[in-house]
Amino acid sequence: MTLDSTPAAPAALDLGTPRGRHLVAIDIDGTTLHHDGTLSDDVYSAVRRAVAAGHDVVVATGRSLLEAWPVIDALGLRTGYAVCSNGAVTLRLDAAEPGGYRIVDQVTFDPRPALELLRNAWPGAVFAVERVGVGFDVSAPFPDGDLSGHLRVSSWEELIGEPTTRLTFFSPDAHVAEFAHTVERIGLHGVNYAVGYTAWLDVAPAGISKASALEDVRVRLDVPGHRTVAVGDQRNDLEMLAWAACGVAMGNAPTEVKAVADLVTADVREDGLAAVLRGLPAAR
Repeated sequence: MTLDSTPAAPAALDLGTPRGRHLVAIDIDGTTLHHDGTLSDDVYSAVRRAVAAGHDVVVATGRSLLEAWPVIDALGLRTGYAVCSNGAVTLRLDAAEPGGYRIVDQVTFDPRPALELLRNAWPGAVFAVERVGVGFDVSAPFPDGDLSGHLRVSSWEELIGEPTTRLTFFSPDAHVAEFAHTVERIGLHGVNYAVGYTAWLDVAPAGISKASALEDVRVRLDVPGHRTVAVGDQRNDLEMLAWAACGVAMGNAPTEVKAVADLVTADVREDGLAAVLRGLPAAR
């Protein structure tokens, strides 16, 4: 993980939340990491100060476990929890465990109905079925760098043959607005899904989102609901921002994400997450 120095620290954002220990859920891409994948010194330092002050910083991402772990590690998070695969996988961070974590919750679904609908809607699209801790079974190669772990080109029967925590769909030729409209039109039932800023779709088990996993984490950590903060920038953050007592949208978030947030911070290029973390009230 590359650390990228930034010249000026953003001013603290007034969150308006009560004094005391907070659960702070942070998205990765476009929130914690800049669009080029770098982690700024300012965001890193703000995360470390928040943890040292006694707050529970919880990474909550659409990334798979393998894709999220380098970021969790780079942030120096060694205890607590992390949420991956849009809520389908929850980790307990523990340096004593092999790899530094243990999976404490994993929710799967049958990918066949969603795959069949999507294949009929976009014959030229590519699909990936997550295999937790291993990688993905894919229908065809994805763009370089979009998926991590072991990628195995698999037959249709193999793709639909086993339950999964996450189904990813990518259509290189679709326009994102048309894509989102078609996804709504075809009707994906029995699953939860989020459309990204490109023609990229993540499908999760029904009722599962970052918010549902974070609520379980909140209970495990025994943090009151009124002391929760969430920061994100994309459509898969909508439920999380609505769940938190203080939902904060990044300045680079689309309008529909900002609309559900309580506050809007600076753009990721200006380290808006650092401003949020600096605005946390005293934990003790």
